[in-house]
Amino acid sequence: MSAEPVSDVQDLEHHECWAALRTVSVGRLAVLVAGRPDIFPVNYTVDRGTLVFRTSEGTKLSGASEDAPVALEADGVDPNTGLAWSVVVKGTAAVVTGTEQVLETTQLFLFPWQAGKKDIFVRITPDSITGRRFKVTEPVTWWTQLSGAVRTAQE
Repeated sequence: MSAEPVSDVQDLEHHECWAALRTVSVGRLAVLVAGRPDIFPVNYTVDRGTLVFRTSEGTKLSGASEDAPVALEADGVDPNTGLAWSVVVKGTAAVVTGTEQVLETTQLFLFPWQAGKKDIFVRITPDSITGRRFKVTEPVTWWTQLSGAVRTAQE
């Protein structure tokens, strides 16, 4: 009987997490809205040890303002090496206010992916940042074709 191979997962150092976050611009923002978790894709930028994204009035903003606890997860994979990484930032989110701060933030050249007026900048100040790197296994071991899958009535 042979043992299953152990995956080689490496924890990323603090500076490696920040370097990884700078290589992509999209993450998933987790917020609490009315006591329930919700997740939104956001495009962001790194700014002096914080993350900044743009939004408009709505659920995302109500869950990510007034020093609300949030988490942002981003990941990536190098198709040439098969090395993947995932970073989670946990902290607080607050709307950028004050003329000087707003002017500084507009110089980040952060433009929303989705059309529409998104003129509110939100800054995430991390309490913790963790990450890991691992080798992606061959797709034949994890890929499942879903087109023929049985669907439930809720789908």
